[in-house]
Amino acid sequence: MRVLVTGHHGYIGTVLVPLLQSVGHEVHGLDSELFSDGTLGPAPAAIPEMIADVRDVQSSDLEGFDAVIHLAGISNDPLGDLNPECTFEINHRASVQIARMAKEAGVSRFLYASSCSLYGAAGEDELLDESAPFRPVTPYAESKILVERDVAALADDQFSPTFLRCATAYGASPRLRADLVVNNLTGYAVLTNRVLLKSDGTPWRPLTHILDISEAYRAVLAAPRQIIHNQAFNVGRSSENYRVRDVAEIVGKCVQGSTVEFAPGAGPDKRCYRVDFRKIEHTLPGYRPTWTVEAGVRELAAAYSLHNMRMEEFDGSAFQRIRRIRALQQAGRLDSGLRWTSFHDSVDLSEIPEVQVP
Repeated sequence: MRVLVTGHHGYIGTVLVPLLQSVGHEVHGLDSELFSDGTLGPAPAAIPEMIADVRDVQSSDLEGFDAVIHLAGISNDPLGDLNPECTFEINHRASVQIARMAKEAGVSRFLYASSCSLYGAAGEDELLDESAPFRPVTPYAESKILVERDVAALADDQFSPTFLRCATAYGASPRLRADLVVNNLTGYAVLTNRVLLKSDGTPWRPLTHILDISEAYRAVLAAPRQIIHNQAFNVGRSSENYRVRDVAEIVGKCVQGSTVEFAPGAGPDKRCYRVDFRKIEHTLPGYRPTWTVEAGVRELAAAYSLHNMRMEEFDGSAFQRIRRIRALQQAGRLDSGLRWTSFHDSVDLSEIPEVQVP
């Protein structure tokens, strides 16, 4: 297939693209390059790409593709809370517009990066399958629900959307995200010998490695249309639901000499949900997730050590999404609507002052 991946310079995109290439797909990318300067290890190999904001994509840009994998967007809850209206503009309205234009351009498959966060404040009493009610607590989660609703309405005999509701991701990537729970706890353990919990550790989270997420996209592209047409899939493993404090204990066990501590002011988190992943494992041919959090912690710890990660780098604007955005805005490179204010072919992070954020 000829596949367009939006957000190909991002955390998941830089892992997904080579996987798709390895099974014979012709992969092109589209990215605004907001986060393309922070690199862990070698930079990803170049592919044919268009550098553009997803809000500016035209139908002609999508012609000739068999599938669009739409990863691009505001990528977490704190960043979504920074400007909720902008979150809805990018994550909801622009995503639906891209789906409409893909349909107009004759793209037959549209794979959307949804999220298990739409289950929100569900509690811990049951495992939630794809029919569970939505209980979003953030603009980010609300935007995912709206996209699923509006893109599902576009489905017909020629246009087949699929919604991948991914568990919270972790794992090493050329475009590391240090603000994800497993990545963050492991980084603090390796760099400070402290496993620093920023909540009380009681909420449940489903967790999945970015390679298992990437394998889900590969499997959906390969699946017969009738299996994936206008379907939502929770992406992860049912055995990989954890309390955050249990993740901290795993990190403490894997990173020798580290101890679990609570950050000042660590308190409860309304987001709490356990997810059932049997549908994707039982119905999607060839999809067998294999990673565990313990294996992911060991992988991350090795990567941080191999690449000589420093605390100021790990906790700075290279790998922390909200710090990156606020630093770019403070430097006048990015406006309040998350649009570049000037040509940004090369953005030197050393020129951007670090800003302190909660």
